[in-house]
Amino acid sequence: MSSQGTNPAGKGDLLSLGLANRDVGFAIGVTLVLAVLFVPLPPVILDFGLAVSLSVSALILMVALWIPRPLDFNSFPTLLLVVTMLRLSLNVASTRLILSQGHTGTDAAGGVIEGFSRFIVAGSFVIGIVIFAILVVINFIVITKGSTRIAEVSARFSLDAMPGKQMAIDADLGAGLIDEAEARRRRKELEDESGFFGAMDGASKFVRGDAVAGIIITLINVIGGILIGTVQHGMSVGEAANNYTTLTIGDGLVSQVPALIVSLAAGLIVTKGGTVGAANEAVLAQLGRFPKALYMAAGLLFGIGLLPGFPVPVFAALALLMAGLGYVMQRKAAEAELAARREAAAEAGAGALSEEDSLQETMKLDELRLELGEALVPLTDSAEAALPGKIKSLRNLFAREFGFVLPSVRIKDAPGLPINSYAILVQGVEAVRGDIRPTKRMVLNPAEAPIALPGERTKDPAFGLEAVWVDAAHAAEAESQGYTVVDPESVITTHLTEVIKDHMSDLLTYGATQALIERLDRDYQKLVADLSVPAPVILVQQVLQALLTERISVRNMPLIVEAIAEISRTSSNVTTVTEHVRRRLSNQICNALTDVSGYVPVIALSPAWEREFNDAVRINGDERNFLMSPQRVQEFVLEARKEIQKHAQQDQWPALLVSPEVRSFVRSMLERVSPMTQVISHNEIHRKASLRTVGTIGG
Repeated sequence: MSSQGTNPAGKGDLLSLGLANRDVGFAIGVTLVLAVLFVPLPPVILDFGLAVSLSVSALILMVALWIPRPLDFNSFPTLLLVVTMLRLSLNVASTRLILSQGHTGTDAAGGVIEGFSRFIVAGSFVIGIVIFAILVVINFIVITKGSTRIAEVSARFSLDAMPGKQMAIDADLGAGLIDEAEARRRRKELEDESGFFGAMDGASKFVRGDAVAGIIITLINVIGGILIGTVQHGMSVGEAANNYTTLTIGDGLVSQVPALIVSLAAGLIVTKGGTVGAANEAVLAQLGRFPKALYMAAGLLFGIGLLPGFPVPVFAALALLMAGLGYVMQRKAAEAELAARREAAAEAGAGALSEEDSLQETMKLDELRLELGEALVPLTDSAEAALPGKIKSLRNLFAREFGFVLPSVRIKDAPGLPINSYAILVQGVEAVRGDIRPTKRMVLNPAEAPIALPGERTKDPAFGLEAVWVDAAHAAEAESQGYTVVDPESVITTHLTEVIKDHMSDLLTYGATQALIERLDRDYQKLVADLSVPAPVILVQQVLQALLTERISVRNMPLIVEAIAEISRTSSNVTTVTEHVRRRLSNQICNALTDVSGYVPVIALSPAWEREFNDAVRINGDERNFLMSPQRVQEFVLEARKEIQKHAQQDQWPALLVSPEVRSFVRSMLERVSPMTQVISHNEIHRKASLRTVGTIGG
């Protein structure tokens, strides 16, 4: 006998085929929902449809309880429209059966409606009407109206805050705190959030409309049913009222219960807001976090139970339950704290150093150290602290942009600092000090206009821009007004980034240089070892330091080593070798200076300054000296600074173009007054680069 009809594999194939064509199945389902509006349904099919409506509503509620974030259920507005349309279609189908077959008895519209009517009405349709009215009021007035208002406000605030959040993402990307992939992810999440709350604002109107439609359909069924029963079927008014009202109440309840469930799910989703975690984590864990509150609530309940006429056993039992819950939560909190202390002690014991090791650790000098005042310590030692992660990301930034790995930044508390201050030390020497407000947000205006917000006036410690410290509650308002809002961790990280850029050459030690060389291919390592100089690694280190001082990336180490090997045959002078390396890096240098229009903007020297500089250079073998009176040097610096500031006011930083012989000397003149300005020579202009002169010094 063939077993094809009972083959489990055949059922599995059918199930796989259905799962593979989910889109077709969903389209068919929506089409059937629309068809129910026009095609009469027998009671059996209507029962199945009502059962599906109830089960889908229950599923939606369970998903709403368990999702960690509202965006994890961003299909809810679409699903809400579909289930609302399903309920209305079933309402139309049940109305058709009630009005056409209601005279036959209370089972005319199927077993589900009859079961609801018998269970709720309980022999009196007046009770059913009252319960139905209460459910409609709860759904329409309380849950739906509140959900609609929350969704409307969330959508408005989300759209208003979107420009400021976009600017904050761009600021983090520009500072190197995040990469391009993370920036795209955050922008996508921001767009999804705005779209979701906007859709929820509109979808909540479906729920309100569904409640209104349920009331209207109920009135039509009652009035129309009584008229049809008395006029067409010769029933008495009492008999018609009993039959049709009972059926109508059952129909209304079987529609309102799923509607109430879905409305509750919508309310749970929109009220979750920024809370992450399932509903039990977001609500129960927070309620049970404060044992003292549970004890006070227990005492209050017991006091209410002692009032005259109140059932003492009920209130006493609830008070005992709440007090017991408070005791359990208090013990759990104490155990967690004890476990944390033991873990910290174990780590301290495992990391305990011998006396000799302690002395060596004391003598060890940190390459980079961030010291924090007492009020700033929570920025690093809490579970949600973002500062350590942002500082670690700086290593990727500098490796990508400048080609060498930063030493680790040691973070420690400094009792000697003011509580809101921090200090950044480079090789044991304090480089800068800043002052922030750890519980507030720094507001900057990209247009550099006065900031019209209440708060503490200050200056951005990294760039000296005018800023205001505002409360976190005003951050969204500041973003909606187009200001840039920066958290305290980002202020410290940005300041640390600028300090590191100013001290890159100091941080490129002999060991760091040796590590860069060891990462090269074996051929290039041999090329360094064969350099015709007494200390090849020292020469490479000095050249790399000179490049980093002018913020030139040393990522292309193979080309730099080749250039050093070429020139070291004729000269071991660091300045001469560096200038040759810069010529070999001309493509990289010009590419970094190219603006959005494809040109390299430069400021040229007047012919008079060119001649005077060239005449001031004295060459003696490998040695070059620059002989110019201090007065003329000061005059040049003043003229150059005036021209540079004219472009800096427009946030433009053109390079200064000079002759190769004087490039290093001009750079040393401008290093103190304008370290951001690149000084390039004619030999460093790549053959494919296009120059555009935007100004002249002394012209």
